[in-house]
Amino acid sequence: MYSTCIHCRKSLGANDAIEALPIGRRLAFDAKKGRLWVVCRSCERWNLTPFDERWEAIEQSERAFRDTRVRVSTDNIGLARLADGTELVRIGEPQRPEFAAWRYGDQFGRRRVKAIATGVGITAAAGLLVSGAVASGVGLAALMPAVHALNMYALVAANQLAQKPVDHPDGGRFMPIGNPRIVASDRAAGWAIDIGYTAHYHGADPTLRNGGYWSMMRRQEGKNELGRVQRHGADAIPLLRRLMPLINRGGARRTVITDGVSLIEQAGGPERFGKWAAGMRREWAAKSTFGDTGDLSAIPVAARLAFEMAINEDAEREALEGELGALERAWAEAEGIATIADALLLPESVTEHFDRLKKP
Repeated sequence: MYSTCIHCRKSLGANDAIEALPIGRRLAFDAKKGRLWVVCRSCERWNLTPFDERWEAIEQSERAFRDTRVRVSTDNIGLARLADGTELVRIGEPQRPEFAAWRYGDQFGRRRVKAIATGVGITAAAGLLVSGAVASGVGLAALMPAVHALNMYALVAANQLAQKPVDHPDGGRFMPIGNPRIVASDRAAGWAIDIGYTAHYHGADPTLRNGGYWSMMRRQEGKNELGRVQRHGADAIPLLRRLMPLINRGGARRTVITDGVSLIEQAGGPERFGKWAAGMRREWAAKSTFGDTGDLSAIPVAARLAFEMAINEDAEREALEGELGALERAWAEAEGIATIADALLLPESVTEHFDRLKKP
């Protein structure tokens, strides 16, 4: 059993109510389609379960939902709170707007609240800094290094994707930099993601740090990129699943989420959204007042939200069609990183003691 969120890599918690799936404090299930998710309470994103015990867990969830009296329901979606505090979300046959409001409303709403709180905090801190400087007779020019440092910190934090290598189509792995652009593609998918990179690993052994491990960027003629690479269609989805939450970190109100859902419907469904969006660049450019209109951070807000919703649902569709291996590997990677992070806080003697206890 995996216990770590595939998106933010934090613990999903545990429950005592669903014996076949004792992971998670909020479970969402669709008995008709055979889907079962564990909802992360840290980032509010839905983790599709790849477990063989999915059907048994769905049956137990259905029984528990029907047996509880503490529940609210519409014709299509219901929410129940069990005795141990576990929450069950039962999916019936909702239209896409209703389902999107349940699935994405919490996470986009939480991001919006966090962005507002962060903005208020930064503004207040800046006000205190300036007023303190004025009161002590320090000129505003003396504050510029501090302002520059804060700005650089914000840029690094926003571009945290660059700290995670991605598979390069020509082999090896690369370190992406900046926001990707959506472009039309002559391949079957009809769309691709174009992004710069600062390093490219060509070797076969990622544990080696010499012998050409990384081809690093060289700052020439003001360029920060070693090169650019394109990922086409489904090959771009793993990259976008990491990046879109950063681009959409400001969140959105439910009305904007609804607008995003309408764009998905206009495109003909999640699996067609990428090609449709690539064809919308010229129209969006005519309405844009700033930025590269192909840059995913510069397209309309509703379109950015729609892109995140579409890639999540499209990735799950592929997983349910028999490609669960990739989902299993993603969960295992998240679990492994979380385990390493947790182990950093424990003395080696404690870890060794746990290992001895686990032995038969």
